[in-house]
Amino acid sequence: MKSKRIAADDKAQVHVVILDMGEEAFAALTRFVREAGISAASLTAIGAFERATVGWFDIGSKSYRKIEVGEQCEVLSALGDVADGDDGQPSLHVHVVLGLADGSTRGGHLLAGTVRPTLEVVLTEVPATLRRRKRADLGIALIDLGASGG
Repeated sequence: MKSKRIAADDKAQVHVVILDMGEEAFAALTRFVREAGISAASLTAIGAFERATVGWFDIGSKSYRKIEVGEQCEVLSALGDVADGDDGQPSLHVHVVLGLADGSTRGGHLLAGTVRPTLEVVLTEVPATLRRRKRADLGIALIDLGASGG
């Protein structure tokens, strides 16, 4: 992984993060935001995976149904955010649309993706703190604006 801050002012900092072939995207990006101390950001990305796992949230069971994509796929779109989780550490929430060789797509919550050949991420950090709290009634962690500072 390589990264570079390409813009900064009192309102935002923009980072470009380039993941290398073989890196697991979700883990690498989580490591980056934690090491950089980023607690409020949005992100976009494009690139490709050799395989990936996305999830569809089943509100009835309060769990993600895993959708395995066991082939080379294009990351047509990845959108997400960063907020501090219940453990006080930055956490990612990323949705992706993956394009397959036949032109069909798979999409959902990014659970894992092995980069091949690259993933180009633009992360826009803002000078604030967002807080994501686990909602027992839903079974997921959502941004809680009442708990967020900045």
